[in-house]
Amino acid sequence: MKFKKITVLILSLILLAALAACGEDSNKSENSSGNKSPKDRPIEMAQINWAENIAVSNMWKVILEEKGYKVNLNLLDMGTIMKALSEDELDINLEVWLPVQDKNYLKEYKDQVFFSEATWYDDAKVGLVVPSYMEDVNSIADLNEHKKKFDGEITGFDPGAGTMEVTEEMIKQYELEYELLPSSEPAMLSAMNEAIKEEEPIVVPLWKPHRVFAKHDLKFLEDPKKSFGGVEKIHHATRQGFAEDYPEVSKWMKNWQMDDDSVGQLMTYVNEAEEPIEGARKWVEENQDLVNEWVKE
Repeated sequence: MKFKKITVLILSLILLAALAACGEDSNKSENSSGNKSPKDRPIEMAQINWAENIAVSNMWKVILEEKGYKVNLNLLDMGTIMKALSEDELDINLEVWLPVQDKNYLKEYKDQVFFSEATWYDDAKVGLVVPSYMEDVNSIADLNEHKKKFDGEITGFDPGAGTMEVTEEMIKQYELEYELLPSSEPAMLSAMNEAIKEEEPIVVPLWKPHRVFAKHDLKFLEDPKKSFGGVEKIHHATRQGFAEDYPEVSKWMKNWQMDDDSVGQLMTYVNEAEEPIEGARKWVEENQDLVNEWVKE
């Protein structure tokens, strides 16, 4: 009888030890699945339907995916992007123009969104642009005098863009008898192409870097009141906590720097490719030394 009791006791202890081991393995499994790598969660990147933004967002998608990250591009307008960043629905916006163009977004979201002090382009310019064949129109102050030529219209693009807001303010500052017509960047460029083809008047808010300056002979109108500011710098913005979740990517973004030649070539490749991602991939392959400077350890 004693022997049976001892045997049962030993078997019970073995069973308890086995169950405990299973529990530890289960906990280890749960812990390992809970500690996911940043590369397991896609980076939600904003994309705006502007030539340079399409180019750089596809470029970073290529670079990051080559490094093992997953990237989703979300085509949205600027206002929606900034709101989504503040609500943690997006991770990153690659294009914020400061100190003037996107100043209202900075003012509104500075406590909810991280605006990087690092810049990836330091010589941007924004203003009203006309074809160079319009020899009598050289300053914004000239526009009222030539109102009939332009039908009192400034052909604009996305209504949520900071530059469109600045243009509305500029109309008031110069007391222009003009209406700013919102559309989209492709529609604005199409209207410009048609006008230039017929050598007709057109005035648009435009910016550098932009591939259209390589296509047409254009000039910025002088801006005596500095409504559009001087030199603009392009920054990136992220949701709060992005740097903690993606420290490696955050570091790379701060290393990112481009000049006229590199941005111009990238936009050209993206524009000429059947799909933007193909043009971006070609550019990354040809500029690996520059990319390596950004993603260095």
